[in-house]
Parts: sequence; C-alpha cells; structure tokens
Amino acid sequence: MSAPLRGIVAYPITPFTEAGRVDERLLAKLVDDMLAAGVHALAPLGSTGVLPYLSDDEREAVAETVVKRVGGRVPTLVGVSSLTTERTVHHARHAEKLGASAVMIIPMSYWKLTDAEIVAHFDAVARAIAIPIALYNNPATGGLDLGPDTIARLLQIPNVTMVKESTGDVNRMHRLVQLCGEDVAFYNGSNPLALAALVAGARGWCTAAPHVIPRLNIELYDAVTRGDLAGARRLFYRQLPFLQFIVAHGLPRAISAALELMGTRVGPLRAPLQPLARERVEELRTILVDLQVIPGP
Repeated sequence: MSAPLRGIVAYPITPFTEAGRVDERLLAKLVDDMLAAGVHALAPLGSTGVLPYLSDDEREAVAETVVKRVGGRVPTLVGVSSLTTERTVHHARHAEKLGASAVMIIPMSYWKLTDAEIVAHFDAVARAIAIPIALYNNPATGGLDLGPDTIARLLQIPNVTMVKESTGDVNRMHRLVQLCGEDVAFYNGSNPLALAALVAGARGWCTAAPHVIPRLNIELYDAVTRGDLAGARRLFYRQLPFLQFIVAHGLPRAISAALELMGTRVGPLRAPLQPLARERVEELRTILVDLQVIPGP
C-alpha cells in the first residue's frame, strides 16, 4: 500500500536504564501494552522517542526492538531523520531491511535549507528504498516549515506518499487537499488539533497519548469514523487537558512522568532533557486522577 497507515498511530518513548542505556526490555513491554490496547500502528523514533539524542547504534536498536515486537500485527512507521542525507539514507535502508511498513522523515538542519535542497534530500532517500515515506512537517522541532506548495512538490516523488502535519494549523490540511486532491494521505501530529484534523479528513492521528489514555484516543477516532460528531466532541474535550499538558511541557518529559505516576519506572531522560518539575508532576497527577487513569488521594 502506498499509504499503509490509518487510525491511531502510537509513538513510544525511548526508555533508558539507570545507567543511561536504551531499555529494550521495557520498550518491548510498552509496545505490547499499546498493541493490547488496540492502536492501529506503531511509530518508533519520533519526537517522543528523542530521536536526535540517540546514537546510530541506539536508533537501530530501538527500531529493531519495535519492528520485531510488532511482528507485522500492525504497520510500523520508523523515524529515520538525520542532519545529513547520507545518514538518513542509512537509517531508511536499515528500517526497510527490518521490515518496517514505512519511514518518516523530518528535514533537520543547522543552516536553513532551500526548497531545492529539501527536494533533493527526499529524492535521494526515495531512490534508496522501496517502502513508502511519510513527510513530517514540524517547525517547532525541526526548525524548518514546509509550506503546502513545497509539500505538494515533494509528494510528486513516487514513494513520498504521506504527510504528517504538526503546525497546529488545520488550514494547511485543507490547502493540501486543494493542491493534491482528495486522495492525499495526511495525518495529524498536533494533539490539541486531533478532533478538527480528523473531521477535516486526516487518515490518522500520530500521538504519544496511547501510553496513558489509549481507549479515549481510539474511541475518538472511531466516533469520527462513524460520523458521531457529538460523541467525538465529548471524547475530545474529555482528553483535551491531558493533550494540552503533554504538548506544553514536552512529550518525553510529560509521557515519562505520566508512566511513572502509573507505576512504570522508565529511567532517566537523556541529558540535557530533565524531568518535570515537582509542581508540574502534581498538575499532571490531578489530570490523570480526573481521567481515572490513577486513583485519587
């Protein structure tokens, strides 16, 4: 399939041991938990998985752990972004060899790239692999904002078939449909925009929230799919405080803190990232109690 993803695309954190190594055993358990909850796809090595903070060997270990643990039960979307085209190609080939369903690329750069450089970057990766590529636009993390016209140009590359849009501007999605037609496969990456994006026609919602509230995430998607917009609104506003919190305080920090409150020790964050401040943890605790994820005092 040219766009194998649909539904709730769950983004696992990358847990670490107390010694600072990737905790592959815990990562496999987190994958099992989200699969058991019914997510529709797994996407290791996104922003939640602290991709830029990992060595090449660590990245490959994370990708291998997730793809093998999933075992083809749902599609896998592996993040392969890197500063250089050569390294991006390297990681894309590795993901394809593992059996990933698709790879995701966010253009990353110290110097601001021109449109021509971005197109050449994606074209080089596309020529090196046969599986689909999801283009990831998130200027808040990658430092580059790909406008709809540039994205439309990139979608002309044969196996660049999916777009994850995380600017938080639903008008970007409408513009993509205008430029590329109704069949454009776009996915929401902005958690607080989940309802609006799904109603606008997003094929899926890329989120780390299934670590904590998978049932609510899946029920929201199902409600929109069956046309129950009143139910979808209720489900969305129920989870919105949590979605706003994890975005405001950083996905790796917030999801790790939530898992700790739920009783799963996930180890330290990769420096320079630091854990949530105590007052923020207490704010998160209140949200999780309200969601009935953890018991109240």
